[in-house]
Amino acid sequence: MNTDQDPTQDAAHEAADIPNRQIRAAYTAETITVYQAYKPQIARYAAARGRFPDTWSRERMTWVKPSFLWMMYRCGWATKKLQEHVLALEITRAGFEAALAGACLSHFDSKVYPDRDTWGRRLHATTVRIQWDPERDLDLRPLAHRSLQLGLAGWATRAYADEWLVSVRDVSAEAHEIHGLVRSGDRAAAAALLPAERPYPVADDLAAVIGATRD
Repeated sequence: MNTDQDPTQDAAHEAADIPNRQIRAAYTAETITVYQAYKPQIARYAAARGRFPDTWSRERMTWVKPSFLWMMYRCGWATKKLQEHVLALEITRAGFEAALAGACLSHFDSKVYPDRDTWGRRLHATTVRIQWDPERDLDLRPLAHRSLQLGLAGWATRAYADEWLVSVRDVSAEAHEIHGLVRSGDRAAAAALLPAERPYPVADDLAAVIGATRD
């Protein structure tokens, strides 16, 4: 009898127990890691100096993602044009949670807002956006549960760049290595190299603001 188990089957079983909308991330007592993909000039500067260059716009909306695999889906394993470098950006949990507290879902959700007018007023009163997009597996296929995308604009963009940022690391080489293992069929080795992401603790009032779910 073959007792070997397919790691993809284990992952599918575990995913079935994951709440539909839950923040999962690599984090410490003080910081949380989010990901962004950039062109080489910006990424190299940020990784070398631990901050964004002055030319990086503090006025435009910028999206950060706590999920490494969702970032890989977005940037094609760091191969898409102008997204060749993936940065792991460690920011303060206090800043991250301040952004969540001031956020609004990008789309109306009757489970979060009593009506469209309430959502519309919130939308126009805030500069931070929340999207819940399908999480991805190692083949970048969508999973049943969702992953947080956090859009920062206005005060939040400026605070992100100049106050919350603790460290910057270029993880493009790791992305390429994991992708290579996936392509060669060594999924167990690929999975072992993924960042250790775990459920991020969110208070009930904050969960209500962002539409997070417990089941």
